[in-house]
Amino acid sequence: MSEQISFETNDFASNPEPRCPCVLLLDVSGSMNGRPMDELNAGLATFRDELSADALAMKRVEVGIVTFGPVKVEIPFTSASTFYPSTLQCQGDTPTGAAILQALAMVEDRKRDYRANGVSYYRPWVFLITDGKPTDAWTTAAEAIREGEASKKFAFFAIGVQGADMDTLRKISTREPLSLQGLKFRELFRLSSSLRSVSRSTPGTEVPLEAPKGWASV
Repeated sequence: MSEQISFETNDFASNPEPRCPCVLLLDVSGSMNGRPMDELNAGLATFRDELSADALAMKRVEVGIVTFGPVKVEIPFTSASTFYPSTLQCQGDTPTGAAILQALAMVEDRKRDYRANGVSYYRPWVFLITDGKPTDAWTTAAEAIREGEASKKFAFFAIGVQGADMDTLRKISTREPLSLQGLKFRELFRLSSSLRSVSRSTPGTEVPLEAPKGWASV
């Protein structure tokens, strides 16, 4: 633990740029097996490539990945410059509620790190991407999202892959969920262009999400 704290302190000292944290909350349940998982992994590679093409985003954007189920912190928050997503594998059911609470806890912990080191930050973004229906209790998570959005702790976006329970996603997210048409994960992960826009704004400024081609509100 001491080595991790030391590393983070040195990183903040050598790179005092404001941070833009982004959590990808990814459904890797059994229903994603086959082409959906292949496309998801390809999309993550696209996300990495597009962030790496922007020098300022590489300094400011931090990415974390939480997969479910079971719920697992696949990648703790890491700078875009050291973000190398592993190949995800399908497993388990769809514990959406527990996964959301894990992601929100990660966000709050990271913000404490920023404050402790005197680093400013942008409002964190949390992206839930799922093709299924929750298999656990999710109402507590939905309440946490409503409270967090109201107090501007983070911005939460729900994206339903074809076959997702969009009615439940509407109850979970304060924003209208978006439906990914087909398996256009590469287009989805071009949300890095929106992160680049955020990284050029002033911390605390609201920057709208640029909806890539292939999204549709429902």
